[in-house]
Amino acid sequence: MQKYDDLKQLLKEKKLWEPFTYLFFGGMTTVVNIAVYLLCRHVFGLYYQVANVISWAISVLFAYFTNKIWVFEATTVDRRAAWLSFAKFIFFRILSLGLDMLCMYVMISLLHSGDLSAKVVTQIVVVLANYLFSKFWIFTDNK
Repeated sequence: MQKYDDLKQLLKEKKLWEPFTYLFFGGMTTVVNIAVYLLCRHVFGLYYQVANVISWAISVLFAYFTNKIWVFEATTVDRRAAWLSFAKFIFFRILSLGLDMLCMYVMISLLHSGDLSAKVVTQIVVVLANYLFSKFWIFTDNK
């Protein structure tokens, strides 16, 4: 545990803790997103856009709690502030869902790439957009 605390302190001093944890949990969110997507597509046989929305919804819930607690270490003083933070998170995630859906459509329907490769490329774009949304518009008032 001491090594973890030392690493955390070092990264915080260099202002790298937040990007490090965001990339870690963003990666975990991506794993959740892709795993649920593949489950919906290949086990349940759902259309790729339906599978994409389901995987998005589950990964957004996972991302909210990991971002709030571990990445941005945001605290809310009351229930209203907590709901406002969650509403902003959902709003910006809906924007990134639009970006996700557009990228998936372009890559699969127009460029005829495989759905898994399209999903991986799209997730890189979405993770970057979501970091900017979270850093500058969602968790700023709650620190």
